[in-house]
Amino acid sequence: MRVVVDLSRCQGYAQCAFLAPDAFRMHGEEALMYHPGPDDAHRVRVLRAAAACPVQAILVDRLEGRPTDEDTPIAAPAS
Repeated sequence: MRVVVDLSRCQGYAQCAFLAPDAFRMHGEEALMYHPGPDDAHRVRVLRAAAACPVQAILVDRLEGRPTDEDTPIAAPAS
């Protein structure tokens, strides 16, 4: 998986850092630091973080040979 953040769009809301702290973190109050190639074990968290970004500044790209979004459930069904 490859992650790209448009830092000119990022407003520092830190939703990504809250949802996927292994891939995103805030440096100070406004500067976002992120891992451009997070481990696939964090895939669901990174996808949730990208979806939660209020300004849609996060792009997640699946690398060839990886499972599709349909293969990875985002939420477990209610019991």
